[in-house]
Order: sequence, then C-alpha cells, then structure tokens
Amino acid sequence: MSKEKNFVSAVVYVHNAERRIGSFLQEVIKVLDENFEHSEVICVNDASTDRSVEEIRKCASMSGHVSVSLINMSSFHGLELSMNAGTDLSIGDFVFEFDNTVMDYDPSWIMKVYRHSLTGYDIVSASPKKKERLSSRLFYTVFERYSDLPYRMATESFRILSRRVINRITSENNTVPYRKAIYAGSGLKTDVLKYDVTLHQENVIDRREKKYRTSLAVDSLLLFTQLGYRFSIAMTLLMMFMSAFMVIYSLVTYFMVHPVEGWTTTILFLSVAFFGLFAILTIIIKYLQLLLNMIFKRKHYSFESIEKLTK
Repeated sequence: MSKEKNFVSAVVYVHNAERRIGSFLQEVIKVLDENFEHSEVICVNDASTDRSVEEIRKCASMSGHVSVSLINMSSFHGLELSMNAGTDLSIGDFVFEFDNTVMDYDPSWIMKVYRHSLTGYDIVSASPKKKERLSSRLFYTVFERYSDLPYRMATESFRILSRRVINRITSENNTVPYRKAIYAGSGLKTDVLKYDVTLHQENVIDRREKKYRTSLAVDSLLLFTQLGYRFSIAMTLLMMFMSAFMVIYSLVTYFMVHPVEGWTTTILFLSVAFFGLFAILTIIIKYLQLLLNMIFKRKHYSFESIEKLTK
C-alpha cells in the first residue's frame, strides 16, 4: 500500500499524563508510520511533575520513521498557549491537534479524519458520541447564544488543520487565546465527525488545570461573545426604567405630599446619576472588548527548551 505524500504533524498536549502518554503515543506513531512517508510528533510538556517526559523519551526511541520532538514549557501555561507553541513549531502540510492523551476512540479515526479533510475541509474535528458534562453544556450553550459564529462548537478530542488555516490564523494573530473559536470564525470550511466511544477512560485533571479551564471559559465568553456587553445593556435599560419611575414618583410626592426640603432634589439626582453610571459602564465594557482584541495579538508563551528526540 502506497503511503500518503503529504507531510503530517501531530501536536500532543501533555500535562501529568504518565499513565496514558506511553500507550497513546505508540498508537499515534503507529498510524503515522504506516500511512505517511513523512511525519512528525511534537509533544508539548506543560510543566509536568510526573514521569511524562521519561515516557515520551521511551516512545521516541521506538518511533521508526516518525520524527519526535519535545517542547518543555518554562512554566505551566495551560492548553491553549502550549498548543500554540507546538503548532508554531510544526512544519506539516496538515497538523493534528490532540488536546489530551485520552484515546477513547479506535486509532483508525485518525486516518478517517485526515481523509475527510481531503474532500475539501480545512478543519475537521473528532467529537465523541456521549453526554457532555453539565459545565461544558452550559458553556457551549451560552457561547452559541451570544456569539455570531456559524459553527456549532462541542467537546472535541482532536482535530486536523490544513496549512492554509494555520497561515491565515498566524497572519491575523500572533497567539490564539481560544483556538476553537478562532478556527470557527476563520471563514474556512469546517466539519465535525462523531465517533462511538470504544474505551471509557476518564481524563483526570489536577487542581491547577481545573482552575485554568475555569479562567479560560470566562475569558473566552468575554472575548468572543457579546455576553458582557448584552448584560451591561440590560442593566442600563433596567436602571433607565427605574430612574424614570423614581423621577415620576418624586414629582408626584413633591406636589401632593410636600416632603422634607431637599428630598425631591436628592432623589432626582440619584436617579439620573445611577442611570448615567450604568450608561458609562456600558461604554467602558465595549472599549474593554476592543482592548482585549488587541492584547491577545501579542506573544504570551515561553518555553524552556526544544529537544529533538529522533534523527
């Protein structure tokens, strides 16, 4: 069987995955070695404190014709920035992005996703056919409601990108704060393949990564959706109606009840002041969104070393 001529890169995120990384890399390397003439695997070690690096080196010694590299991040950066570093180093015509080392699918899906991309898709993702966690469902529901992206996002295990996607993204942004949203808004053809879960393997994440994921969710909602702006608009409208009510109430009280001197003026002032305050906050939030769009265009990651584990 003739092998594919395209050069393929596989970027793998690794953080305290010593129990899974060995078997995971063996399967990925096997698929690439059997199907491609030229391929590489780039493991991004995001400040692992276990034996993940040792397991990676062990697999690299048995990688056959597949080139294996290791990027050691200088400190814990989280999934997004670490994958940015790996993708920047990749040279493949197509790039696989493995967000975790849980292989709950048959390895043949790697080639299914690749071949589907050859039918005209620049981005093809593999998503499990299983019920999402409540937090994930809530995040994607809010994200879809308050963003204008045409692509419906869901939990994904891995994806493949054409070099055209990477070139377009890097020409617009030096770093990507939330890759799935950037890819969805790239304007290129995208598809998602659903696979049956063959192995129920839990992706155990530590406390640091849980905190990172929560922070990433909040940042993504503020940056890529109109949630903050819509909320400020709603509060401004609410305060406008409350201010109007208080103005009418204070005038009625002034002419009919004859309150203490200065009461009407104070209420009128507070009503107008609160409305003006919320209106100003709405404008500030809009400017903050624009500032966030400019800030994330700067480089934000740093790595300690790059090791070429194979020749």
